[in-house]
Order: sequence, then structure tokens, then C-alpha cells
Amino acid sequence: MSATATRLRRLAASTAALAAVAGGGVILFSSLSANERGGGPALEALRRRINDPTAIVPSRAVQESALVGASSANPLDILVIGGGATGCGVALDAAARGLRVGLVERDDFASGTSSRSTKLIHGGVRYLEKAVFNLDYGQLKLVFHALEERKQVIDNAPHLCHALPCMTPCFDWFEVIYYWVGLKMYDLVAGSQLLHFSRYYSEKESIELFPTLARKGKDRSLKGTVVYYDGQMNDSRLNVGLACTAALAGAAILNHAEVVCLLKDEVSEQIIGARIRDNLSGKEFDTYAKVVVNAAGPFCDSVRTMADKDAQPMICPSSGVHIVLPDYYSPEGMGLIVPKTKDGRVVFMLPWLGRTVAGTTDSNTMITSLPEPHEDEIQFILDAISDYLNVKVRRTDVLSAWSGIRPLAVDPKAKNTESISRDHVVCEEHPGLVTITGGKWTTYRSMAEDAVDAAIKSGKLTPGGRCSTRNLRLIGADGWELSSFTALAQQYVRMKKSYNGNIVPGVMDTAVAKHLSHAYGTLAERVAMIAQNENMGKRLAHGYPFLEAEVAYCARHEYCESAVDFIARRCRLAFLDTDAAGRALPQVVEILAAEHKWDKSRTKQEMQKAKEFLETFKSSKNAQFHDGKHQ
Repeated sequence: MSATATRLRRLAASTAALAAVAGGGVILFSSLSANERGGGPALEALRRRINDPTAIVPSRAVQESALVGASSANPLDILVIGGGATGCGVALDAAARGLRVGLVERDDFASGTSSRSTKLIHGGVRYLEKAVFNLDYGQLKLVFHALEERKQVIDNAPHLCHALPCMTPCFDWFEVIYYWVGLKMYDLVAGSQLLHFSRYYSEKESIELFPTLARKGKDRSLKGTVVYYDGQMNDSRLNVGLACTAALAGAAILNHAEVVCLLKDEVSEQIIGARIRDNLSGKEFDTYAKVVVNAAGPFCDSVRTMADKDAQPMICPSSGVHIVLPDYYSPEGMGLIVPKTKDGRVVFMLPWLGRTVAGTTDSNTMITSLPEPHEDEIQFILDAISDYLNVKVRRTDVLSAWSGIRPLAVDPKAKNTESISRDHVVCEEHPGLVTITGGKWTTYRSMAEDAVDAAIKSGKLTPGGRCSTRNLRLIGADGWELSSFTALAQQYVRMKKSYNGNIVPGVMDTAVAKHLSHAYGTLAERVAMIAQNENMGKRLAHGYPFLEAEVAYCARHEYCESAVDFIARRCRLAFLDTDAAGRALPQVVEILAAEHKWDKSRTKQEMQKAKEFLETFKSSKNAQFHDGKHQ
């Protein structure tokens, strides 16, 4: 208790100073004019192109042809390696500035870290705590910046992002005061970017809001909770939205295309492009660019060693494991976050897409393309959340479990390893190769802006304008409203093939309509039309709103090239329920085979690859249900 009291005194002593700094922060992050933000006629033309209801992204073949056509005599301005949040953000930013851009991703968009996040868009409550207690203005600037970016991410893709109240339980009165003051400071720092005000709830009110929250624990009893707000997202769909928006803006993006080696000028040794292999066809080709941007996330060191085999590693990989539990573990619309457990870790449970995601771990790991959670990590999370719940926590309730690799970065110019940070690093160690790594989902847009600025400087490029992504809504966002799902429910039906071959109409129920509206924004009607006009309105798995029509739509308009692309990144079934994903696989593969004209060998291969992928989510040990046919 004395330690907590000391922290409270230090917190109180810092409040006035923080308020003064916050005032300075408002000046630092003041609103920019349209010209400063890269606005004007060019931006309006780009918005019209992205928001055109008839706009269709170029086909994969067209995109590959554009990359093949980038010769040494007519190179791209920028070639981006990596199709995660940062890489797609770089492609969109550069294309929006009028530059010729290409992007290659060896697997799928968001196939790595960007689909395996905590699903939060946050400013960093813990960073604020460190800033206050260490009087670290650098940490405070990170929080200011992240809170500003948090609001922009939500505003630019409101169908995929929303504000989420997060409850912090307090088991003594010192904790009540400490968290209340700390989170009020979080509100203060957010300033005009505030989502909602934080507030205290009594024990009784807290239990009403979060019924499974434990009133009593080991030698402690609940005194109340403090609720604050951060953002939540559907991460991989946001990433795919970035990729498709970049494509509409003019970027030539290609997934399942791997960089085999970098191309160098024979005299100057400058990087001038890359040798690329299309992993679907096996075809290899050279693409030339004035600057190459390395945005390969945890794998950025492997790209750096292509330029310089003696390059020192700059990635310190950290593993973050998450599990998914049934919806009754957390109420809809309220998360639970414990900033510091008895062993000093963060524990959270968040409602997400009708289920509960819980985590997380933070441990050293090896870099691999398909990281797997260990059973002891899953058990650690179960044990940690059980301390705060009045419901029995069981391994048999785990629906899915996954591991993601956080690319914590070390600036290669730094003199010691203390520079390891969750902030991002932009550097050019080899002429023509700009590396961007580190950071977090929340700040992907500003990371991309920094990388493009560095690329322009490196290649002496002449963009048509300044960065314009701050207020550039993604595909499907413009004109979207929370009530948009009602039009789908009223105007469309789900035509389904019955088991005896007949075509029968089905209701476009609220659950499906809301899902389509949130997943595809204003483009949801395109999916609904396929469900109605092509008899593809059946659900892929019982208890989930995903439709057969989505598979066809994603194959045609979202560069969905494999079964795993769909079950993991276009819809989130693999992350939500591995058993349901496994049961949906045959129909997913059948539709993709028809869309892409696969032969029997490729179809069989897709089934096998998808089953192996699901096993990395511990599918054989997760909850399994056998509850009949789905509609």
C-alpha cells in the first residue's frame, strides 16, 4: 500500500506539469491547412476515384503486367516490399502524391503481424505512465502522436473501426484514485481527439456493466472500476482495404509475389529494383525502381542482407499470443483491461466480432512465417484472466489461439541496445534502400508518411503534392453509416441452394446484414447482390454470418487467391473458431476453384494447406462442436 501511495504522490505532483506539456502538445499537433495536408484539386479527384460506386480494382494480371513493365529505362518511383499495414500504407501515400508505385508481398496482405494484433487502436496508457513517472517528454510525444493517429484511423475507416470502452478493475481505494487520475490525464492528452470521457463506476454499477467480473479475489474485494475509451478494429480487413484503396489510387500491388534478390547498379552499387517470383505461377521477372522501400516487418532484416550481407540485425522479435473464447466471457461493447497483474503483465479481454479475444504474452521468439502459440502460453492467459472472473475458465472453451511477432526495432545508428523501442525506425543504410520498421498498427499512416518522405529524399523524386492520407477515407468508407445495414436487410434476400438442389429464398437477417455492412462498408451491396442473384446466400458455418457470396466477391475484387487468404484475412473465421473454419473449408475451396479455374491437383493442395494452417492455431485442441447443418 505504501508503494501505491508513493506512486499516487508522484502522479499528483506530475499533473500540473503534464497539463502544461499538454498545452505545448496541442501546439505541436495543431490542425493543418488543406495545402499543408496535401489537399486541393488532386486530392478531390483521388477521393472521387476511390469513392466511385462503380470502381473496380485492376485485376491481378494487370497489376503484374505493370510491374513487369517497369524497366530500367522507365522505372517505378518506389517499389515497396511487404504488404502489411505499413507497406500498404506506404503504397497508398506514395500513389496519392502522384508517384508511380509498385508493391509486392510474398504471401498475402496482412498475412504476418498485421492480422495477428490485439485489435486495438490505442494511444498507449502505459507509455503515458512511463512519461509521467520518468518525466520523459519523448514518451509523452509518442502518446500525443498515437492519440491523434488513433482518431484518424477510426475516421478514415469507420465501418472497420470503432470506439471501445475498456474497464479497469480496482481492488483498493488507492487503485481507484490512481487509475482515475491517470486516465483523466489520458483524456487530457487526447484533447480534441478524445473519443469519450473516462469515468468511475461503483462496484454495483461495474457488475451490471460486466456481469462476469469477480467481486472478490484472493484477500481482496472489488471497490469499483474506471472505464476509458480506445479504438478497436478488424485488422486484416483494414489492411486489405488499404491495399485495394492503393490499387484504386494507381499503385501496382501484387500479393503472393516474392523478392528473390535486389538489383544493383554495377558501378555505384545502388539498389535499382528487385527480382520477383510470382509464387502462384512460378514466373520470375525484374522490376526497376528509383527507390526500394523495405516494409517487410519482422522479415526486414532478410531484405537488408540482400543489399549488404554484413548488415547487423535491427529486429528484436517479440511474441504476442492471443486466444478467443465464447461471447459470454465478456459483455458486448465492454472490454476489461488490467494494466498490471501480480507478475507485472497486462491482461485484457475484449469483445470482438461476436466472441471474446484475451491475451497477451510478451516474450522473445524466433522469426518464422507461421508462428504458433505454445500450450503453456495459452494456459498462462487462461490462468491470468481467471483471477478477475466469476466464471470457470476452461481450455475446452478456447475457440482459436494464435501468435504474432512484434517487430521491435533497434536503430542501426544507435550506440547501444537501450534504443529498442515500440516506436518506428526509418533508415537508409544502403543507397536506394529505405527501411521502415517497428511502430504499431495505430501509427501505420504516419509511419508510411515518414517512409515516403525518406524515399522522396533518397531518390530525388518529384511528387505531385504533399501527403494527403490524413483525411483520405478508405474504400467503402465514404457515405457509410451505422444504420447502413438496414438497407441490406430490407432490399435483399439470400438465395440458397438446398441440400436437394432446389433454390430457396432466405431472409437477409440482421446479423448477416450488420456483418456485411461493417466488413465491406458501402460496397456491401455488391456482396448482397451476389448472394441474391447468383444463389450464394448460404452461411459458410453455423453460428457465423459469413456467406458463400463473400468468397466469390473477395476472389473477384480483393485479390483473394487461396483458401487461407479467405478464412484468415478476408473473413476472420480462422481467428474466431478453428472448428467452424475447418467445416467451412470444402465450400470455400469449391467456390474459389470455380472463380480461379483451379484443376483437381490445385484444389486438393489448397485443402491440405488450409488444414495445416489451421493446425498452427491449435485447431485439434480447441473447442469442437457438432450441431448439425448450417443455413
